[in-house]
Amino acid sequence: MLGLLGKKLGQTRVYDDKGAARSVTVVLVGPNRVLQCKTQESDGYNAVQLGFDDQKDQRVTKPLLGHIKKQNGAAVKRIREFRDFTLSVKPGDIIGAGIFAVGDYIDAIGVTKGRGFEGVMKRHNFRGGDASHGAKGWRRRGGAIGQRLFPGTVMRGMRMPGHMGQVRRTIQSLQIVQVRESENLLLIHGAIPGAKGDYVVIRESKKHPKGAAKEVKEAKKK
Repeated sequence: MLGLLGKKLGQTRVYDDKGAARSVTVVLVGPNRVLQCKTQESDGYNAVQLGFDDQKDQRVTKPLLGHIKKQNGAAVKRIREFRDFTLSVKPGDIIGAGIFAVGDYIDAIGVTKGRGFEGVMKRHNFRGGDASHGAKGWRRRGGAIGQRLFPGTVMRGMRMPGHMGQVRRTIQSLQIVQVRESENLLLIHGAIPGAKGDYVVIRESKKHPKGAAKEVKEAKKK
């Protein structure tokens, strides 16, 4: 499965071949440096380890720096392992946006924006209390959370106020609108988790693997 480490740069709109405006997320996906190639014989499984965003040696832990130097690589800020990498590479190779093409479907993995402590209306989309007919003090509250005599406790998983956001999320089956190989940029239709400057993982779509764009178009026509 193909994949790259990247950084979310922001969102904009571009025009496609038919002149229709499409909202896209701009992601910097290179250069990605191949740090290690694992095989079934040596490690028990096939995988490729990629590094992204150069870093100073003194800001990397010594065990990690030793691992990188053993592969004749340079210190990086982010490392990610992709299993069953379908592209033939070797340690030291540089890859980027060119491994994907316009029309390919991808899955984007990132950490959502942190929203802090939020109430039930924003966090869980509750309707809130009535604003009339004698209701007082229940405008943005959630109502009862427990029971009476039995079991007399708050059930596990009850939706209540609390910390919102800052969790790992995967958005599936997003389509690539443009590939700017010289700039290592991917313009992806739709929204990707995270704020500007956050690191993201762009991988080949599990539901629509690379090269499945034609099949999806034909299915939509039917």
